[in-house]
Amino acid sequence: MEPVNIAIFVSGGGTNCENLIRHFEHSEIVKCALVVSNKPDAYALVRAERLGVPTAVVTREQLNTPDVTLPLLKDYGISFIVLAGFLPLIPDYLIRAYPHSIINLHPALLPKFGGKGMWGHHVHEAVKAAGETETGMTVHYVSPVCDGGEIIAQYRVDLSPDDTVDDIAEKEHQLEMAHFPSVVEQVLKASA
Repeated sequence: MEPVNIAIFVSGGGTNCENLIRHFEHSEIVKCALVVSNKPDAYALVRAERLGVPTAVVTREQLNTPDVTLPLLKDYGISFIVLAGFLPLIPDYLIRAYPHSIINLHPALLPKFGGKGMWGHHVHEAVKAAGETETGMTVHYVSPVCDGGEIIAQYRVDLSPDDTVDDIAEKEHQLEMAHFPSVVEQVLKASA
């Protein structure tokens, strides 16, 4: 069986991107075939190139242009997309082209703290402001509703009242590093 070619979409530093690439480095079922960023200076691109994974920059305008994005993904034989800190909304045409084949990592326990503008530190600040006693990560399918797709997996971590926003971010990030690659692997095995 040929491995599933995945594209990782990322906007920032790419710790999750690198974690995924390393996790699947010797996999017979998954190949990280392409890393796509909307930002030409995203450090994730450097991480991917160092690990031998091809990269592409797709601006927000290009992302919204099917004639740009779909041929790029086709050129790399992409059949599954993993969003790992990708900030632009995924356009409807791409969701239709990849039905039930785009997943996202969200740094909170959806449906809490999701939706437009809820990413990165904005999420952790909201968790702190709400006085939550736990936070976590959610992996979900991408749908036309921002952070509204079917939930695949959630992992939780306890918070203390003394935790700062940075503490909350670090606790949640540790969950991502520990669990995100295995969730992606389980989803791909189930869809094979």
